[in-house]
Amino acid sequence: MGRIALGLCALGLAGPALAGTVAGRVELFDKGGRRATDLSEVVVYLEGVPVKPKTPKTIAATITMQGKKFKPHVVVVPLGATVDFPNEDPIFHNAFSVSGQNSFDLELYKRPKSGVNTFQNPGVVRVYCNIHPQMSAVILVRDNPFYTMAAQDGSFVIDKVPAGRFTLTAWHERVPIPHSEEVTVPAVGRVEGELKLDASNYKRETHKNKFGKDYSPSEEKY
Repeated sequence: MGRIALGLCALGLAGPALAGTVAGRVELFDKGGRRATDLSEVVVYLEGVPVKPKTPKTIAATITMQGKKFKPHVVVVPLGATVDFPNEDPIFHNAFSVSGQNSFDLELYKRPKSGVNTFQNPGVVRVYCNIHPQMSAVILVRDNPFYTMAAQDGSFVIDKVPAGRFTLTAWHERVPIPHSEEVTVPAVGRVEGELKLDASNYKRETHKNKFGKDYSPSEEKY
């Protein structure tokens, strides 16, 4: 299901800059071949685009801890981005990640306090709360600005892409290996893509706390 059907559609010159557009639609298939109806947590991005990363000067994204949940569940940010983690609950939370070089630990705090972390390495960052095991979020850190979140119906558009041959990738939390295909972006025009993701073998795994141990029911005392 990882095939991408591609077609080129010539467009008129929209401005002085020579840049193309990558657009299309993603489909996600769950167990039994059932088509997912909400694709808004799919991230679509281009790899191999030669750009110099720019460090964002402000908070790039906010993940709120509210109702014992991280909201939103998935965000995508550029390399060097700072993400804010405000706590809107009257109880303590402890956001953390053990995702390699992007590991962090914001320790305990409750409303109205907030914590921030800056992500200096590209990759997938899985975020949890050390007190509430049901809380989880995912941050994708990208090394170029050519990415987007798909709409609920799976449609996506990435604008102002320099001409060249790059890798178009679709990522979703329930698909263990992102699906990719090469695309050729014209200097003036549009490349259309249809991406199909297979999550039929997804199995939810239980994560550990920040100490690498199982959660205990007695831990949730805040």
